[in-house]
Amino acid sequence: MSERIAHQGLRGKVMSADEASGFVKPGDQIGFSGFTGAGYPKVLPGAIAKRITEATDRGEEFRINVLTGASTAPELDAVLAETGGVNWRMPYQGDASMRRAINDGTSYYSDIHLSHSGQMTSQGFFGDVDVAIVEAVRIREDGSIVPSSSVGNSVNFLDAAKRIIIEINEWQSLGLEGMHDIWMPGIAPNRSIVPIENSGDRIGSGSIAIDPDKVVAIVNTNAPDRNSEFKPLDDDSKMIAGHLIDFLGNEVTQGRLPENLLPLQSGVGNIANAVLAGLLDSPFENLTSYTEVIQDGMVDLLDNGTMSVASATSFALSPTAAERMNDKAEDYAKKIILRPQEVSNAGEVIRRLGVISCNGLIEADIYGNVNSTHIMGTKMMNGIGGSGDFTRNAYISTFVSPSTAKGGDISAIVPMVSHVDHHEHDAMVIITEQGLADLRGLAPRQRSRVVIENCAHPDYKAALLEYVERAESSGQSGMHTPHDLREALGWHQRFVETGTMKA
Repeated sequence: MSERIAHQGLRGKVMSADEASGFVKPGDQIGFSGFTGAGYPKVLPGAIAKRITEATDRGEEFRINVLTGASTAPELDAVLAETGGVNWRMPYQGDASMRRAINDGTSYYSDIHLSHSGQMTSQGFFGDVDVAIVEAVRIREDGSIVPSSSVGNSVNFLDAAKRIIIEINEWQSLGLEGMHDIWMPGIAPNRSIVPIENSGDRIGSGSIAIDPDKVVAIVNTNAPDRNSEFKPLDDDSKMIAGHLIDFLGNEVTQGRLPENLLPLQSGVGNIANAVLAGLLDSPFENLTSYTEVIQDGMVDLLDNGTMSVASATSFALSPTAAERMNDKAEDYAKKIILRPQEVSNAGEVIRRLGVISCNGLIEADIYGNVNSTHIMGTKMMNGIGGSGDFTRNAYISTFVSPSTAKGGDISAIVPMVSHVDHHEHDAMVIITEQGLADLRGLAPRQRSRVVIENCAHPDYKAALLEYVERAESSGQSGMHTPHDLREALGWHQRFVETGTMKA
């Protein structure tokens, strides 16, 4: 561990996870590193979960608040959620056990824009941060921390925490040192302009400065990040990717985009990764990315030279790609920059660079409003993540999804969304395997026909058109955004009652 802990005074803080978990107390608010299954603590959450379970078995209450950068992995979210000991969670999650705890009322959940979450922590909106638990690849001689495969909100947590616990993960390559760019804008009223004018600009340092006196424990680990393999590309994903690539090509032809496009942002998931894979065979060259996560498809673009640089806050790599990243981390550090999410998701930079955003949706309505978080309006899926940060500020914002779900029993295009995350003023382009709806410059009634004609599945197209025509002719609806409020959410109610949206 000598090469991993260069600060002489901190070498004496090494202990087991069980011993380190003793610094966590009931009622503590804990900031964990981690973002989309990368760079999260691997053993401390399990040790804390063990203490919570033991306390519960004794009839004692032991609950904690959990703050992260975004979703993590079962070793963090699941083990803690399954104890029933998570009182409150923010800002994004993607774990089945945590989702159950949120939806059955065991845990409170604040679904917060990722760019806001660190800032709100630093400004004290959530109260004190008692403990920061972060994963690192190395501690430098000056005591500063070299993060591992994500940065996320770690800087905010480390600055705000009363106590710090560091997991040094020997699985993570030392070659990651040099990939990070740590710079923070500060807090209001003294926030600074983020001085990034190109995706590849480096503006900060390669490590996170901390107060070594706050470090109470260091734990040695050797475990990989946990992300699943991406599903093989299916026909729907290929068609969605094709529609988007054709659209971007037309934007170049129309003179609205340069030949190498503008910096790309891609949300997390199989469809987003499929879009990136589609760019491998596209005519575009010398692409750049300003995004929040780097997935397999983006690494492939960097490998074959189609993309020259990618800026993000984290990886979201399959196990195979993660091994490749670890093996060649020093080489990738010349093309990849990992920043705090206050910077990677900063609206100011997204607007300045003219980012083209691409995110998934659960459902969109005929007027262009998008629900990306709630199933049937009430059950939380994962959260808004960074999709709002990019959609609100993008040069062109796009949303992608298959037109149906649950074997065709759910239509992704509905009369009215059951929950709004991205409203019609921000969503510009909606794409399904059926086609693409460019909503820019269209009034709501014009949008309805474009969305229905281009994006709805044939099984639902006639019913959607019948709905909007009936709303327009009812005499009880305004003609700007016609709705029949008695039936607007009728499709959702039908699914709840019968298991299908089909009449």
